[in-house]
Amino acid sequence: MIAANHQSSESVSQAFVTPRVAYMMSRFPKITETFILYEMLAAEEAGARVEVFPLRREKTKKMHPEAVDFVDRAHFLPLMSLEIVRDNLRMLLTHPLLWLGTFWTVVRANIGCRRFLVGALVVFPTCVTLARRMRQLKIDHIHAHFASHPAAAAWIIHQFSGIPYSFVAHGSDLHRDRHMLSEKVRDAAFVVAISNYNRQTILNDTGEQNSDKVKVIHCGVNPADFRPVQPSATAMSSGLLHVLCIGTLHEVKGQTYLIDAVKTVTENGVQMKLHLVGDGPDQQMLERQVAEAGLTDVVVFEGRRDRHEIIQLLQAADILVTPSVPTANGRREGIPVVLMEGMASAVPVISSRLSGIPELVQHEVNGLLTEPGDTAAIAAALQRLCEDADLRRRFGAAGQKTVEDHFCLDAGVRKVLSHICGGEAPMNYHHSVQYAPTAASPKSHVLEEVTL
Repeated sequence: MIAANHQSSESVSQAFVTPRVAYMMSRFPKITETFILYEMLAAEEAGARVEVFPLRREKTKKMHPEAVDFVDRAHFLPLMSLEIVRDNLRMLLTHPLLWLGTFWTVVRANIGCRRFLVGALVVFPTCVTLARRMRQLKIDHIHAHFASHPAAAAWIIHQFSGIPYSFVAHGSDLHRDRHMLSEKVRDAAFVVAISNYNRQTILNDTGEQNSDKVKVIHCGVNPADFRPVQPSATAMSSGLLHVLCIGTLHEVKGQTYLIDAVKTVTENGVQMKLHLVGDGPDQQMLERQVAEAGLTDVVVFEGRRDRHEIIQLLQAADILVTPSVPTANGRREGIPVVLMEGMASAVPVISSRLSGIPELVQHEVNGLLTEPGDTAAIAAALQRLCEDADLRRRFGAAGQKTVEDHFCLDAGVRKVLSHICGGEAPMNYHHSVQYAPTAASPKSHVLEEVTL
């Protein structure tokens, strides 16, 4: 048994240095979730051994080139198979109280949210098999991105395997619904909030007793990847200002307000192009809005772009706008990573005074903030930047320094790995799988008994 093996002090030390981490996410490879991909790459560069366990395989024809290797070795499982049925029957027959108790907690904690309840029940059987596989792979820690379905899956796997887990709370995954959040936080080794705003939201919901467990670790980028080019080398710098808005074409991104703002600014005589980068459910509606506003020569729908194409667009851009808004069903962004990418490229930014965004964009210091959905304010901010090249340069330089100092990817990854290797676990945690040669708990024996 893994936990019962007496490891030498050297092997225990090695486990701290090179932990085997299972990264979990809803879908992979999702082109809009570059922050997960590049975090995994940075974690491997820092010495961790990364295994990828997506809940679903994303059906896509376009992915970032760096994702190909992870896709090739990812652990994709169907929602149901003979293997999954066999694992669940064995667990139910040999440890009925554990299986039934875990199942009941999932049901009880998610009653009241159909989306969470159905999602958790759908992945529950698969998680039993994932728990067995992770034990066989000698996974040291599970790190789930998103406080919704991936965190629930990590919690279920933890119940059957004893492997410690953590999860990251980003935006809509936390703010749209918080069913089962207390259980997820209670049993986690630690929780990552990407902003102080998110941290306080978690503590307001689960209690201040979790204050030591909930860590603020910002998402970040590698600033060296986004060095700006000189204006003289830019194909777009010909008197026509180019404004970027990058993100899924969805209500929460607020593109509709930006289009109205661009109409106002162009009517005031500013020559500009708005590049909407991405696709999504609102594309046809936004295309109609552009046509009705007479902006077909001003607004360009760029479609999906990979990270390298995004870097090129940012290097040639004059302004980046992320006009995020909260939606009627509770969706809201955390801190859009594209803001960090734009600021790292020394592009001046306009964004919304929403969630954790003011922790990155400081109004009148390294960018401009408006109230969410305030078309007139967005138009005023856009016109101001369009007419003041010195202000654009000042905000661009200040934003670049902000990212370098406080939103660096490598620094964030080192913090996550430090918590993983430092045993940041609850006081009542005793399922030591790899980190220390302690006796196995009853729960940590379960899958070994089932799979013999």
